[in-house]
Amino acid sequence: MGSCFTEHIGRQLAERKFNILQNPFGIVYNPISLAVGLEQLMQRNQPPDASQLFEHQGLWHSWDHHSRFSGPNPEETLVGMQNAYYQAADFIEKATCLIITFGTSEVSVLQKEGRIVANNHKMPASWFEHRRLSVEEILRVWGPILEKWADRQVILTVSPVRHLRNGLVENQRSKARLILACEEICRVFPFASYFPSYELLMDDLRDYRFYEQDMVHPSPLAVDYIWQHFSETYIDVAIRQLNDRVMKINTAMKHRPFHAETPEHQAFLEAQLGRVMDLEREFPQLNWTVEKAFFSRKV
Repeated sequence: MGSCFTEHIGRQLAERKFNILQNPFGIVYNPISLAVGLEQLMQRNQPPDASQLFEHQGLWHSWDHHSRFSGPNPEETLVGMQNAYYQAADFIEKATCLIITFGTSEVSVLQKEGRIVANNHKMPASWFEHRRLSVEEILRVWGPILEKWADRQVILTVSPVRHLRNGLVENQRSKARLILACEEICRVFPFASYFPSYELLMDDLRDYRFYEQDMVHPSPLAVDYIWQHFSETYIDVAIRQLNDRVMKINTAMKHRPFHAETPEHQAFLEAQLGRVMDLEREFPQLNWTVEKAFFSRKV
């Protein structure tokens, strides 16, 4: 759960057939909204309801959800939020690892309700008070939640995506509070660890060729580099070897021949299907339905 960098790591895990669920409230940037959402999922008694929705310019939104959940129909919008909630609440009961990415300590407080929102949905600035969270605030909210995760693994990271709306200096101060909060959390809770995704991009790569054209988000090359460090830190060698085999199958699925009917391409498909069948025999607990259908339907 967390900022858009969570989606990069989540995609890498999903491609390698890890059983994951990510961002059931959509992308969430600040630690307080992340904690509120996670607590609701753990309690299972606070699903989204119609009172949380508001309409603006023909779209219905929730202050607790990313705009990807927003829609023109309030009933359909609410159903989408509720389905994501119940799916995540079920998933979290059997999850063995929680990965949290903090994006910013700058928060928007909805003045009429006095609460921090996960997303301001580009509403008028006059609706909000903007402030920066303290390290103590973050610890006060996350401490009771993490106490319930003592028998599982927790990985904290700070997103390397910079929030430059308020300037470079403000972004650095915001990220500094997140880094200090992570340090303190890991000191108090020994089952939690910190992965330096922010530091890898800022201090190790140090070049704009590792950024997208907006000069803010990491490029695919940077994501792959950070993923390699993540994998070597947290994933067993034997599983990494399986990951490599899965990724070779994924690469083969992306192959688009000029002439699919040639004997050479048919032989290629048969060979890939054989590799998938070998993997299925070795790892029957993983779902190989998509791969088998892809290679067998053209043979």
